[in-house]
Amino acid sequence: MTADALPPPRNRWSGPDLWRQKLGNYTVEDVLSLPDDAPRVELRDGVMIVVPSPTFGHQKISGLLWNWLRQHSPQGMEASFATGIMVGVDQTFEPDVMLLAAETINYDSHYSTAEPVILVVEVVSRSTRRRDRLEKPADYADAGIPHYWRIEQDPLHVHVHAYDLVDGRYELAADSAEELIVAKPFDIRLRVRDIAP
Repeated sequence: MTADALPPPRNRWSGPDLWRQKLGNYTVEDVLSLPDDAPRVELRDGVMIVVPSPTFGHQKISGLLWNWLRQHSPQGMEASFATGIMVGVDQTFEPDVMLLAAETINYDSHYSTAEPVILVVEVVSRSTRRRDRLEKPADYADAGIPHYWRIEQDPLHVHVHAYDLVDGRYELAADSAEELIVAKPFDIRLRVRDIAP
């Protein structure tokens, strides 16, 4: 096949428009219309923020936790990963794992609203430390999400921090590098080694 016979290139991701980034006027509709080769993005006050590509360790922790939640969550709760939360037309999140009310799920949509989300989980990576430790907990709390877990990882161990929303802010409920035991969002005894890479 010659170069003349190749089909014209499709619309390709070239990054957000700098002028629109300055204006902060991107919406969920803009995100949904991105080409297939675009990376995952979050909207923060109308500004597109590219979600860093995860490492193998990060992805393995997310996948194992998603599978653990699938197996252990009570009926009526469903685990998801690589899907988003829409807080407003110009504000979205892309948590690593989330648990939500099953009856609210639209299986044809990438986004859920914040109301049915019960738990969000962020696996901290080198490139997401500040956002996962400081910014996202405040954003998730503002959205009214009842439970937030932050999973710290390094080559030698995994440590899970579980928080409950109390009076509009997260308070530490439990943390462990061995076995996480919490009563909410359901009775959980999670052996941390079961989600470690």
